[in-house]
Amino acid sequence: MAGIGFELRKILERNNYTSTLQAYFYAGIISSGPWVLSIVSMLLVGIISIKRFSDTQELSYFLVTVTYLMAGSLVMTGGTQLLLTRFIADRMYEKRNDLILPNTMGALALTAVIAALAAGPAVCLLFPDKNLYFRLLTFTAFVILNCLWLAVIFLSGLKAYNRILLTMAIGYTTVVILSALLSNYQAEGLMLAFVVGHALILFAFMNEIFRAFPGDKLLSFDFLKRCNIHPSLFFIGLAFYLGIWSDKFIFWFNPITSEATAGYLRSSVIYDIPIFLAYLTIIPGMAVFLVRFETDFAENYSRFYDAIREHQPLKTIQYNKQLMVDSVRQGILEILKIQSLTVILLFVWTRELLSWLGISYYYETLLQVDMVGVGIQVIMLAVMNVLFYLDRRKEALQLSLVFLGSNTLFTLASQKTNPAFFGYGFVIAVTLTTIIGLLMISRILRDLEYETFMLRN
Repeated sequence: MAGIGFELRKILERNNYTSTLQAYFYAGIISSGPWVLSIVSMLLVGIISIKRFSDTQELSYFLVTVTYLMAGSLVMTGGTQLLLTRFIADRMYEKRNDLILPNTMGALALTAVIAALAAGPAVCLLFPDKNLYFRLLTFTAFVILNCLWLAVIFLSGLKAYNRILLTMAIGYTTVVILSALLSNYQAEGLMLAFVVGHALILFAFMNEIFRAFPGDKLLSFDFLKRCNIHPSLFFIGLAFYLGIWSDKFIFWFNPITSEATAGYLRSSVIYDIPIFLAYLTIIPGMAVFLVRFETDFAENYSRFYDAIREHQPLKTIQYNKQLMVDSVRQGILEILKIQSLTVILLFVWTRELLSWLGISYYYETLLQVDMVGVGIQVIMLAVMNVLFYLDRRKEALQLSLVFLGSNTLFTLASQKTNPAFFGYGFVIAVTLTTIIGLLMISRILRDLEYETFMLRN
């Protein structure tokens, strides 16, 4: 999200209550907009289609397939996303913008080939009860999604957050409208709507990239050269996304907590609805995260390293470091306060919320547990953000592996106990990871001057 801080600072400089509210609203939309749009659009598709389908199994077939498409594409591109983010940031810092377009095309071409090689056999094997038309659409959707996540990275480099959000809003609106028009064609019609909407988003993003980054070459693979990349970033992204999805995978592939819903793909009626609803509750925390860490922390971070580069007195360096430490502490405390308040309020109204959505009260406890877990996950994201700012890739990798391992281990353990403990594995894992991360950044910030001068020079 580099660069969004400038926009937020411009709003906050007006220094009144309206501008503060505007900054938090803007940050909430930017930080949460894309995935909120995707979740809400799928909810709308479900609500609209359920009245038109004679067999709701077809609707479930589509929604479960889309969930796997999202999970698979995010895990597959998780490592590449971080790798390319750093590659682009380095080239922009060097003012080598001419390298961005050809490497964008190279990354997209390579990703599309790998996605196609993975999706081809998968759609043939996983959907034996579906026709060729559905399999081809699912194959296309997977390739498009993989390319789309990478295109977002390149547009983020343009700081074109408003255009990203507007384009995704148009694309997901298209998905919803086409789903209503094509629902008579069952799962095949819904999948066609999904493909068209996401293809529209991808082509719009590509158009922006071509306009913003002109280049002499169309294709380049410099981003694969060892001298241009940091391989650890690939493993951080891969481990992090696997960690995010590991508890869902475990519930999906345990026969006791899941059922075959779409060909050989399984879903967990018990676990899926609460966890995806819970992710909608982190918007306030994400807004605070973006405002505090992309304004206060980023500004104090720049002051600290500017003071070092300009050979300013030790007292000035230590003063700027203390400002940076205070901004981390303040940012985390504010996330904790806002997200805690949100969770407490939603605890009070959980039943009313479920009733309004037409969902059984049976999910009340698990939804509340998941809301606590995803709330703590916002603090974990803040910790990871600080580690990336300080270029602590080793610690970021360790933390991602801790999250992956603990989420897998504790979720498996929770399944061995009473169903009342479902969801606690995720909460314990994210809490443990966050505590370890806080201890890491505490140690790093304490020794920052020593490590900056003695270990990196």
